[in-house]
Order: sequence, then structure tokens, then C-alpha cells
Amino acid sequence: MAIFAQRLKQKMAQVEMVMPKMGESVHEATIIKWLKSEGDMVEAEESVLEIATDKVDSEVPAPVAGKITKLMFAEGDVVQVGSVIAMISSDQEAAAPVAPTPAKTEVAEAAPVAAASQAAPATVLEKRSESGRFYSPLVRNIAKEEGITMNELETVPGTGEGGRVTKKDILAYLPNRGKQVAQPASNGVDKVAAPQPQAQPIQPIQKPAVSTSAGDEIIEMDRMRKLIAEHMVMSKHVSPHVTSFVEADVTNLVLWREKMKDEFQQKEGEKLTFTPLFVEAVVKAIKDFPMVNISVDGDKIIKRKNINVGMATALKSGNLIVPVIKNADQKNLLGLAKEVNDLANRARDNKLKPEEIQGGTYTISNVGTFGNVMGTPIINQPQVAILALGAIRKKPAVIETPYGDTIGIRHMMFLSHSYDHRVVDGALGGTFVKRVAEYLEQFDINRTI
Repeated sequence: MAIFAQRLKQKMAQVEMVMPKMGESVHEATIIKWLKSEGDMVEAEESVLEIATDKVDSEVPAPVAGKITKLMFAEGDVVQVGSVIAMISSDQEAAAPVAPTPAKTEVAEAAPVAAASQAAPATVLEKRSESGRFYSPLVRNIAKEEGITMNELETVPGTGEGGRVTKKDILAYLPNRGKQVAQPASNGVDKVAAPQPQAQPIQPIQKPAVSTSAGDEIIEMDRMRKLIAEHMVMSKHVSPHVTSFVEADVTNLVLWREKMKDEFQQKEGEKLTFTPLFVEAVVKAIKDFPMVNISVDGDKIIKRKNINVGMATALKSGNLIVPVIKNADQKNLLGLAKEVNDLANRARDNKLKPEEIQGGTYTISNVGTFGNVMGTPIINQPQVAILALGAIRKKPAVIETPYGDTIGIRHMMFLSHSYDHRVVDGALGGTFVKRVAEYLEQFDINRTI
């Protein structure tokens, strides 16, 4: 029996449980709650912890059955994708797939984070500075070890997306820290040195002083609201926003929907809202102008092959989430209606999966739902454009006929198109939203289901 137990002990393997990759734009997640403790037994696929990414909570299952021997992070820690978050002693093969494998560059940078996080708390430096600049846990830990303050870190040039400071940037900065750049020799000729342009450090944005009065109520932001606030500030910091407005006559579309919605629901079992009709028009316009369906990575433009349309959805809590209709260009009206209804309903019940809010390439926001006639929406990074759809209202309008102009009551709405002026100029941004309006105005009132 002793020999058997010894062989069994030798067979037990330490399996690393890592933070899974949850989308191309998700590089880290916050540990909300550990569902298991050190010493607990777990089954394969049993939930071990709850994590939060950008707006969605999810649970991470155990890759194998066994005993949890070590938890590498505490609740509230921000952890890089690919970092080891727990160790499990298991008699299953360690080579079994333990998590989606991140890119090698992410693993290389994430590995030191686990060790560093044990030596120093994750809040040594703030994740974002007052200027809105992002710093990864690895960069913050290197800065702490080198005695670099947040003010000094703000002066480090960043080559990452949106000017983000990468591990390579801060390591390249350290050897020249505090040194003056030597001026070249003048070959024996005395000349007045021309002033050299100096890189200006990013000045932290000064937050306004806020005072309170008797009777004021102080409300702590919930986690989702904090994430939304960070994302919105980051987007305005990264992208110079420009907004173009167009008014569209959508009378034919409104009359057709009113005529067909009952038949559509009886025949297909789905409600026919305006949203799938708007998505249909947006997809057509994107096909005409594919350069709004892009992202920016430093000085490179990524032209997206897929058309994945995000639709901003208000939650019961008052927060906002953006589920994504993947490959919207490959779906007919029925397919779009089914997916719009399903995503919207599950979003309001907090039942979306993490992958269902990732991968969007263009976003629409129906501000008309709240009676607003137009808006100036903020771009959902890393996209470069977003369309706000205003309320549809009956208005007197000039109607052109073969017999002359006349005045009639028409269903009108405003379209507000915000875009990143780094890569989308006014001609493209304005022409695109005009094309969306034209597709809505040209809707075939005799269209069949």
C-alpha cells in the first residue's frame, strides 16, 4: 500500500491554471471572487473564480480535476491574459489543454506579472493616470522597482496602441534616464546652436475640485460604471472625434414595418423592430465604404474583413453594454431580427457571454429610444466610427413630384455619425452617413417578407 501511495504521489502533476484569452482586444481581467480556496477539491470544468472584463462578468472553470494547491492572486487584482492564476495538483495529464493559448508576446510579458504581484500590491501605481493614459500591471511593477513616479512615467514615450507604454518602451527608457542628449561637434567652427525641439511631457489633467453641501448624496460607482467611464475617457483621449449629421425621410420604411410587423411575428415568431432594418442599411453602406470598417494600430490601419455590428443596449441598472452581431452582412432580415431580439433580451438579463460583446467593427446607438432627435456618440474603441439613430418624428416636409413641389407630413429622423479624424476624413465620414440615409429613404414599400 505504501509503495502504491508513493507511485500515486509521483504521478500527481502540478497543472497551471491561466487567465484565458477572451477576445482580441481583451488583455487583462479583474478577479471579482474566488469560488474555491487553497486545499479545495475541484472537478474538471467546475467554476473556480469569477472575473470581469470590459462590462461582462464570467466564470473560469478548472482545466482538470484535482486539488487547488495555490492561488496566485487576490480578489480585486487586475491580471494579464496568460498569467498563471492558480495551481492544481492532478493525476491527469498536464499536457491537457488548460486554457485558450494567448500569443507568445503576451505570455512573455504576462509571466513576470504573477511573480511581481506577490512582491508588491497591484495598486502601487494607478492603472490609468489622471491624463487617461493606460499602464499595464507589468509596466507599473517595473516602474515601482526602479523608483519611477507617476509624473515621470507620464514622460516616457509609448509605442503601443494609443501611445501606451509597453515593456519594451520602459526598458529602453531606463539606461538613458536623467541623461542629456549630447550635442554633435561643430567641426571647430563656432556656431550658434539651433534650438532643438524637445518632446513635451504629457501634462496630467487636473481634476476639478468637487465640494459637497448639506443634503447631497454621495453614490459610489458600481464596477460596470467605472469600466464605462474609463473606456469613454480613453476613447476621447485616443481619437479626435468629428460628428456629421444627416436628416432622412424614412416614411416608406415606417409604413412598411407598420403594415408587416404583425404578419412577420405570426409567420416567423419574432418581433420586427426598427433595429434590424437600420443594421441592414448600415451593412450596405459599409460594403460601399469599407474604410469605415477599420481599426488603428499605431501608424497602421487594419482593414476588417468581417462586418460585425455592435448595438448599444441600455440595461435596467442604467448602464450600457454593446452586444455584437457577428457577420451581419451574411444575414437576411429574419436572421438579423432573431439575433437583435436575442442579444437585446439576454443583455438586459445579464446573460451575455464574453465573446458576444467582443469583435465589433462598427457600432450603432439608437438614441431615439429615449426621445432624442440626435446625439454625438463616443467611438467604441478600437473601432473608428459610431452611428447614433435619432427619434422618428412626423414633420412637414417638401415633397418633389413630377408636377412640382408640395408640402406633406413625413416621417423624418436624424443620423449622427461620429468618426476618428485620424483616419476618417469629413468626405468619407459625411458621405458614409449620407449613403445610410439614402438606403433608408429608398426602402421598397412593396417588399415581401
